[in-house]
Amino acid sequence: MRRNFWYLIATVVLIVGTFLATVIGGNTPVLGLDLQGGIEVRLQPVGKARPTAVIDKAVDIIRNRVNGLGVAETEVKRDGQQIVVDLPGVKDRDKARRLVGKTAELRFRPVLTQIGVPCKATAAKKSKTTTSSTTASSSTTSSSSTTTPAPAPGKSIGAPRAAASTTTSTTAPTTTTTVATTTPTSAPATQQLPPLTTAAEDKRNATVWLCSRDGKSRLQLAPTVLTGKLVTSANAQYQSGSGWEVLVNFNGEGHTKFDALAAASISKTPPQNEVAIVLDGVVQSNPQFNAASFPSGVSISGNFSQTEAEDLATVLKFGSLPVQLKPLTTTSVSPTLGRDQLDAGILAGIIGLSLVALYMIVFYRILGLVVVAGVMLSGMAVYTIITYLGDSIGLTLTLAGVVGLIVSVGITVDSYIVYFERLKDEVRTGRTVRSSVDRGFTKSFRTILAADLVSLIAAAILYWYAIGSVQQFAFLLGLSTILDLLISYFFMHPMVQLLAQRPGLVRAKKVGIAAGLDTPEVAV
Repeated sequence: MRRNFWYLIATVVLIVGTFLATVIGGNTPVLGLDLQGGIEVRLQPVGKARPTAVIDKAVDIIRNRVNGLGVAETEVKRDGQQIVVDLPGVKDRDKARRLVGKTAELRFRPVLTQIGVPCKATAAKKSKTTTSSTTASSSTTSSSSTTTPAPAPGKSIGAPRAAASTTTSTTAPTTTTTVATTTPTSAPATQQLPPLTTAAEDKRNATVWLCSRDGKSRLQLAPTVLTGKLVTSANAQYQSGSGWEVLVNFNGEGHTKFDALAAASISKTPPQNEVAIVLDGVVQSNPQFNAASFPSGVSISGNFSQTEAEDLATVLKFGSLPVQLKPLTTTSVSPTLGRDQLDAGILAGIIGLSLVALYMIVFYRILGLVVVAGVMLSGMAVYTIITYLGDSIGLTLTLAGVVGLIVSVGITVDSYIVYFERLKDEVRTGRTVRSSVDRGFTKSFRTILAADLVSLIAAAILYWYAIGSVQQFAFLLGLSTILDLLISYFFMHPMVQLLAQRPGLVRAKKVGIAAGLDTPEVAV
C-alpha cells in the first residue's frame, strides 16, 4: 500500500510538473503543413516515364536531402510519376524551394578555363548568397584588368584539420597569394564569348561552358570525373582560427578517382588546378587542390559563411539522383487554413472527451473521476513529450497525429473499463472492496497488457511500413499505448486503492464506489 501511494505521488508530480514547466516556458508542439501552413512542391521526371523503382529511389534521396536542411517532418511521397514534397512551416521558403528543385546529377569536373564575364542577368539571380566572390584580397582586386572580372574563388581543398599537422611542407598553403593566382581571365570587349552549354547538351562526357553560382563568371569544364553517388558523407564544421569548412568523404572508388584528379591537377597553373562541383548545370563551387592525395579525407575551406558551408555540404551529401527532375508546381498552404483545421480538430477532441467523461461518471460514479483524471494525465504527458521531441528532433504534429491521439483515448478508457468490470466481478463473489482492489487489478492487468501489446504491435508495423502523416499516426498511437500501460500501473491502481481505504467514499449513496460497481450492499 505504501509503495503504491508513492507511485501515485511520483507519477502525478512528474507529469503535472513537466507539463507546467513546458507551458510556463512558452513551449508548444511544432505543427505540420496541414496545421500551420507551408509549401508543397511537385517534381516530375524530364522526358519519358521512369520505372517505379527509379522514382522510389529519387524519393528516398530527396527525403534525406530535405531533412538535411533541418525541415521538420517533411513528407516526400510518390504520386504516380510525380514526387510531392511537403515543407511545413518553412521560414526561408525561397531557400527550401531552391534546394528541393536541385534534382540533377552532382558532378565533379576539372576546370579548363575561367572567364570573368557575367552570365545572363537572370543567372545572377539564381542565388542570393555569394560563394567565393568575397574572398579575394584588396591587393588582388587592384591588380586585375580594367574590365571587372569575377573575383577569385578563394576556396581550396586540403586535408582535414586533424590530419593537417602531419602534412609535409610540399602541400601548398591556403594564402592570399594562392588565391590571387586563380583570378579568372577577363575577356576583351571585342572577343566573342563562348555560349553557355544548354541543359540538353550538358552531358557527362562532354566539355561544357557553365555559369558560376553567383552568375559573375563562365567556366569551361572537362568531362565528369566522378559523381555524387561516390560521396559517402559531407558535413560543415567550424574550425577556430580558420572559420567554416566542409569535410567530404568518398567511398573506395570515389577516393581513388578523386586522388587521381588531384595528382593530375596539382602541378597545373590556375584555374586548371581546380575542380568544379556542378549541380543542375551550375557551378556550386570550384576550389583548388592544395595536395596530390587525401588519405584522411577532404576539407574544402576558404572564408565560408556558415550558410555557404552548410548549403555546400547538403549539395554534396544529397545531390545525386537517378533521374533528372523538374519543378512542376509550387503550392502555398495558407496558415489560416491550417489554423482552421487545428481548431476543428481541437473542438472535435473536446466534444469527444466531454462525452466520454460524462458517460464514465454516470456509469461508474466516483470511479469515473479516476478515468477523467487518468485521461487528463495522459494528455499532459503526450503534450509534454510532443513538445520536447519537436524541440529536440523536429517532430511536428499533423492532422493525422491528432487523429491518432483521439483514437488512443478509446484504448485508454478501455483499460479502466476492464479493471472496473473485473473489480465488479470480484466484489460480487462476496469479497470486500478493499480486498478486491488488488486481486482485481492483478487479473485485469494481464488483459490490459495483452490488449495494449496488440495495439503496440499494430502501431509498430504501421510505423515501419508507412511514411509521412500515416507514420506519425502510428507513432502517436504507439506512444499513447505505452503511456496507457504506465498510467494504469502507476496511477489507476494506486488511486483506486487509495479511494477504497475510505469507507465514506465506498458507501456514499448514488456516487460511491459500491454504487459505481452496482453492489450497494457490499462490505468495505
